[in-house]
Amino acid sequence: MHPILVLGHRNPDNDSICSALAYAYLKSQVDPDQLYEAVRLGPLPHETRWILDRYNIQAPELIPHVYSRACDVMTSGVISIYDDASLLDAGLLMREKNIRALVVTDSNGRYRGLFTTRMLAELFISELESSRSRQETLAERVENHLDARALSLKPDALLKDVAGDILTASLREAVVLDDDSRCIGIITRTDLVRIPRRRIILVDHNEASQGALGISEAEVLEVVDHHRIGDIQTAGPIQFINLPLGSTATIVALEFQRHKVPLPEHIAAILLSAVMTDTILLKSPTCTPTDREIASFLGDIIGMDALEFGVELFGSRDAAHPPTIEAITGADAKEFEMGEKTVLIAQYETVSLPKILELEEALTQHLEQQVQNRGYEFALLLITDVVAEGSELIIAGNPRVVERAFDVSLAKGSAWVPGILSRKKQVVPKILEYAV
Repeated sequence: MHPILVLGHRNPDNDSICSALAYAYLKSQVDPDQLYEAVRLGPLPHETRWILDRYNIQAPELIPHVYSRACDVMTSGVISIYDDASLLDAGLLMREKNIRALVVTDSNGRYRGLFTTRMLAELFISELESSRSRQETLAERVENHLDARALSLKPDALLKDVAGDILTASLREAVVLDDDSRCIGIITRTDLVRIPRRRIILVDHNEASQGALGISEAEVLEVVDHHRIGDIQTAGPIQFINLPLGSTATIVALEFQRHKVPLPEHIAAILLSAVMTDTILLKSPTCTPTDREIASFLGDIIGMDALEFGVELFGSRDAAHPPTIEAITGADAKEFEMGEKTVLIAQYETVSLPKILELEEALTQHLEQQVQNRGYEFALLLITDVVAEGSELIIAGNPRVVERAFDVSLAKGSAWVPGILSRKKQVVPKILEYAV
């Protein structure tokens, strides 16, 4: 049984990863007959690694896409035989298991080739043209009659790339090999008649441009989000929870309450960390009374005051390791469509603004490189000081819309704007408004 993947957006922030982990746990409690697995589309933010390490929680697996892969359609549990077995043994095994092909391995289990019923039939026919007896033929070793023409694939090979090769291959079967050259599955042409779509649940986003590569080919089962309604399309009706709250983690916590599922301490901790980062210590204009109630509720479970916990969490960002340019610009970066143009808006919250601004020149150069490589109209970075409650805007590309939206001059590439804490509520709507 393939798991249903629970995943947040690209360049995931703390809310995206922690909400995926918590929601996957909740779904497994509500629907224990199905497998749910939290995954991620990018590196862990420092505060996420801090909270996961603190509660000894394994980080979600990093996946590059949700395209259908060879391992999604292969038949596992393949029947194999050692290469020193006799043809008689091979024939009897194929008859017993009612299969057309055997995987042949060496004594260490490494793949050597296939032996098929067609090959056995050809051997019998060749007897008619020789003086060999049936007994002599059946006593021969399998390794002397291997067919190594079968197409071999890696488990993560994309079906859209290899389906044509399988259909046109000389043999009907393709073998799927792991990194140790052991066969873990077989794909036949019949398996490609109806390629399964990977099943996914989206948290903290509902726009295709922010989702996983291949999302249009996946089956979206649910959405849990607190952003604007985007362009995700589904074949049929789904559960779509979209509430105007400060974080997706708040919605997930409410779902625990709705289903009457007890919250373990470690799940409460990661949810609280997500609420505190996404609402910027409950100071963001996106923060609602519900977020504050949930933060207090989660704090009680872990035995800490929510604000004290949040301050410790934010302090972890810069305390242990100086953040890299890539971590600052990419930890929470999202693309937005502005008419026919695309812009990038990233946000990094800190309690050490002067320290981060020492890197301003390098940050600007990195943004300029992104504009050049991706063709953005502009790339905007908000460095948000959660103590001073404002943001330094650093921009590369065309600054006109941002200057108009916030009545600032970006001639030098940056400007301080007091009171700006929320990208979602204070930045993106104004930029899209002034872009018209």
